[in-house]
Amino acid sequence: MATDHEGLFDKEKQNELKMKVERKDGEPTSAFKGASLAALVIGISAYIIGLFNAAMELNEKGYYFAILLLGLYSSVSLQKAVRDKEEGIPVTNIYYGISWFALLVSILLMGIGLYNAGSIVLSEKGFYAMAFVLSIFAAITVQKNVRDTQKARERN
Repeated sequence: MATDHEGLFDKEKQNELKMKVERKDGEPTSAFKGASLAALVIGISAYIIGLFNAAMELNEKGYYFAILLLGLYSSVSLQKAVRDKEEGIPVTNIYYGISWFALLVSILLMGIGLYNAGSIVLSEKGFYAMAFVLSIFAAITVQKNVRDTQKARERN
């Protein structure tokens, strides 16, 4: 009977050792990285599945898809520019300004498109708006996690 308990404790110790993942100082936790990536995948997937199933013309679907791409790219670009400035890495004012402009334009175009979309019911408009915002926020968070992880590993 004593050997059964010893074997159980040994297995628990082995599991504890397996579960301990060495995380560098300043690196985001695996849970936060996973949650950020999951939010990005869920936001983009929901948006694209909604577009695929929408009763819109193909050019309308293309418009909303292009706005999503512009929003994702500009949000990551802006996050990088802001972070570079904060860390003392040179960033030209023109690049910084264009990054802000592109992000604001994508949000404005999404708002204008949804406001003027007569064929979309209000609940569907809210769905696209929330999936868009979730995707942009998650893209920024994933980019931050990638950068923090890289910086933490370079330091240590």
